[in-house]
Amino acid sequence: MIGYVECECIIYDVQSLKEKRAVLQRVVTRLKQKYNISVAEVDYQNVWQRTKLGIVAVTAERTATEQELQRALQFIDSFPEIERTVTTFEWF
Repeated sequence: MIGYVECECIIYDVQSLKEKRAVLQRVVTRLKQKYNISVAEVDYQNVWQRTKLGIVAVTAERTATEQELQRALQFIDSFPEIERTVTTFEWF
């Protein structure tokens, strides 16, 4: 089962694209290290306080995929500088 999540986030207290990319790099690197997922910034690359992340997980069962994606979203929520706003799930 393939699960795909898009989540829009607001990144507070950044004043430039350089600061935004530093925060995103830290978050994305830790997500990839900690979970069996792929992550990429899929929109708002040139906006410094907003981003949209695409996260994909592939497992044999939908429940395992959903658990992995939920854990990744909870991990994103643990960063105080990022607020997750709109989140959408798709299943293939």
